[in-house]
Amino acid sequence: MKQRKPENIAPIKSTLAYDARFKSDYLKPMYWGTWCSIALLWIVKQMSGAMQDALANLVGDILRNVSTKRMRIARKNIELCFPELSEEEKKALIRKNYRHQARSILHLGVLWWSSMPALEKRIAMKGQQYIDEALDNGRGAIIMPAHSMGLEAAVSAVAMRYFSSGVFKPLKNKLVDWFVANGRMRHGGYVYAREAGLRPIIKDARAGSTTIYLSDEDLGAERSLFAPFFGVEKASVPVLGRLAKSCRADVFPCMTCYDEKTHQYIVHILPALDNFPSGDDYTDTLAMNKALEEAIRICPSQYFWILKLFKTRPEGEQRFY
Repeated sequence: MKQRKPENIAPIKSTLAYDARFKSDYLKPMYWGTWCSIALLWIVKQMSGAMQDALANLVGDILRNVSTKRMRIARKNIELCFPELSEEEKKALIRKNYRHQARSILHLGVLWWSSMPALEKRIAMKGQQYIDEALDNGRGAIIMPAHSMGLEAAVSAVAMRYFSSGVFKPLKNKLVDWFVANGRMRHGGYVYAREAGLRPIIKDARAGSTTIYLSDEDLGAERSLFAPFFGVEKASVPVLGRLAKSCRADVFPCMTCYDEKTHQYIVHILPALDNFPSGDDYTDTLAMNKALEEAIRICPSQYFWILKLFKTRPEGEQRFY
């Protein structure tokens, strides 16, 4: 698979880039437990797809029974977003969700260390023609993945095919941080620390880089406006429209679903948002949320329902969590 790389992309500026260099601190005793977990991921990578799935289902069931706080969050989100579901349907969705959550962790080694031919067999992309058409017409492309359990597979799928850049949110565990960041950069492309803001990826996009932008996190009232998401008012960051305008890019919603029968991730790229951006923050944010809803409905059991999606509430409203 040949990566589509722009000719005029500038070398990354180290002052803006996420620092993914290996540090001697990662060998200190405080990280020994993490190294043991990394070793387990390597062992899982050697297993067949069927064995990986069986292990993921077992671990997911265990997590569901011990992670009561996160399960309450997932259940509340599902009740809010899918009030039409019966009690049994909600339980089944949560059960599947936890199994996919475990799988997303166990598959990290597969994404980090598999060869390109092996990854091409494990990750398929549907709708790639929409991105290619935009690029062929001189437009940029912003991939807007829903926060699914297969998010890392989506990043790999895009990065294998297109030179891309995006913003990386550092994790609490710096060693895990290092592995995730390097896993995202292994195919080339740029990853910027969140503190760098959006200017670097706008510059890259104008030079022909494909942008990966996550838009469905709740970042608080100060940075957001409220717009419906599955019929519930959600604090949503109104940046996507302005980003698309600055990047001169079309926005493609994306959802990744894992197929247990084929042991494959399917990355669904949906058609570009119509008449976007409109120039109005609320209209654009509403369109963004509706597009995310459409993407999530492709495989709702694989969305990251354990996030506090509705943590920030309009003034005077009772908290959900």
